[in-house]
Amino acid sequence: MKKLYMTLVALVAMLFSFAPQVNAATVEILPTMNSKSVAQNQIWVGTFQIVWNEFMDNFIKKPIKFDNYNSIVAKNLNKKDFKKTDINEESYYTTFGIVSPELRVRIEQAIKEKFNETSDILDQFSWKFDPQKIFVYAMLKKDFKFLTPFDKLASGGFADNSANIDYFGIDDNSEAILNKNVEVLFYNNDNDFAVKLYTKGDDEVLLYRTSSNKTFDKIFKQVVNKSKKYKGDKVFGLHDELRVPDINIYLETSFKDVEGHYIKGTDFIIEKTIETVDFKMNNEGVKLKSEAALSVKCMSLAPQIGRNFYFTDDFVLFLIEKDKKVPYYAMKVSDVESLNKTGR
Repeated sequence: MKKLYMTLVALVAMLFSFAPQVNAATVEILPTMNSKSVAQNQIWVGTFQIVWNEFMDNFIKKPIKFDNYNSIVAKNLNKKDFKKTDINEESYYTTFGIVSPELRVRIEQAIKEKFNETSDILDQFSWKFDPQKIFVYAMLKKDFKFLTPFDKLASGGFADNSANIDYFGIDDNSEAILNKNVEVLFYNNDNDFAVKLYTKGDDEVLLYRTSSNKTFDKIFKQVVNKSKKYKGDKVFGLHDELRVPDINIYLETSFKDVEGHYIKGTDFIIEKTIETVDFKMNNEGVKLKSEAALSVKCMSLAPQIGRNFYFTDDFVLFLIEKDKKVPYYAMKVSDVESLNKTGR
């Protein structure tokens, strides 16, 4: 098999086609896997979709549409192509509630306890108690190692860029054990191939060499279909080589298309959205941390987030028999302590 040289990273369902020295003007974080983009570099992660699903399922109870505005982003998010069930529960945290200092503390304590992480986005929101504001939050965290660390290879250019990029992989000098890290999904020619990198856990890294400008969901289908059709050797052989660039990025975005519009049939307006991607990949493994949140304002009555039936102040109690129209006992309670002192 011809050498797998200059592998273009395509983390199918996550990101593809860019070098470590990323220019914010040439990269776009997409809200869904089927979002279209003309950006040179594109990323998708499921964190904002989790947030959207939580808001839709717990508050709107149906697909989100806006008054007098047709949002393509909302339409795609409503499809819920990614759900919490598509990832291990240990890899994400999500919550929602009325905006308050207590909610912020709860989030900070939860992500510290679950992931030993701090938030990069909570400072960008107001936490003054406001019963007319809802905050929905999610963090997605992954940290995994390859079966055996790959070799660090000589640096070199990437595509038409001659700037030196750090690479890892397998070459003629590598130990044979590294071949077990890799499964060939298909190799049709020098510009059409894909591999799977195994890790010590359940995570897998898929790399697909392609210049396709299709959406991520269609690219993933290409990988699946081509892998099924491939009849060649899927074992990474002694004379095969692998070359993958180190990647280290941090990006933040908002989805303006769903902000500032009344949600149809409600008094809700999505005030602010945010999603971050902190991604690192080198010869040892992959680290991913992503946060997402949206804040929602109710423009009339305060939103209901579960009712607290706390009988901790004056109340009245009645006892009545089934099917009777008049109770047989009534009691107004204003001082529990005094009442309880009369008990035997």
